[in-house]
Amino acid sequence: MKTRIIEHISCVAEKCYPCHIRQFALFADLQRDDFKHLNLPIESVELLAGESLYQETDEPDFVYTIRSGLVKLVHYLPNGSYKITRLLYKGDLVGIEALSDSNYLQNAIALQNTAICRISVEEIKCLNHTSPHLYKQLAMRWQKIQSDAHIWLTQFTVGSSRKRVANLLLYLAENSEEESFYLPSREDVGALLSITAATASRIIAEFKRHDFLRIKGENAVINKAKFEQIC
Repeated sequence: MKTRIIEHISCVAEKCYPCHIRQFALFADLQRDDFKHLNLPIESVELLAGESLYQETDEPDFVYTIRSGLVKLVHYLPNGSYKITRLLYKGDLVGIEALSDSNYLQNAIALQNTAICRISVEEIKCLNHTSPHLYKQLAMRWQKIQSDAHIWLTQFTVGSSRKRVANLLLYLAENSEEESFYLPSREDVGALLSITAATASRIIAEFKRHDFLRIKGENAVINKAKFEQIC
């Protein structure tokens, strides 16, 4: 997929400093003068649901901040199946491993229509040397990855299949800014939880039957109290 760059943000201080998601993003602690050290424009990118942001084989030249939407990190297995390792939301940094001179570890794919800021790795490295404000956010991003990894290991890959699905639905609900939340496909639920798509479908149908879960299109609403009891 050829990335659709909808805007080159060349006047970074004017665009990024007042950005409504900057408090959640990598540049949260930067001051207006810090943006003057950026030499290349930050690029605004839009992806449609299902489009790839990057693949493991791509050159790791950029990191990305999600402004809106939802992205899954996918690892494809030799047998043709796949494993989803994380879901990323507004304010999350995607491809952070590129800052340690590593290749991208997974494929990043938009689950919904998604707006993203694309930032050069070299620019971030240079800014980290010239600004005292960036290191704190970088450290916090690495820590969040460790925390998220713990959540995925302890809540989504152990215990009964029913409990895993309940944990996932609670997680999705708690990360949504609305009452409803995006519900991944049964195949993606299976890839998230290390269960089969058929098992995911059966359990979701059970939750619907008991009125713990209501689904409309791609969105869902849960009875949080019931799922907290299950978990």
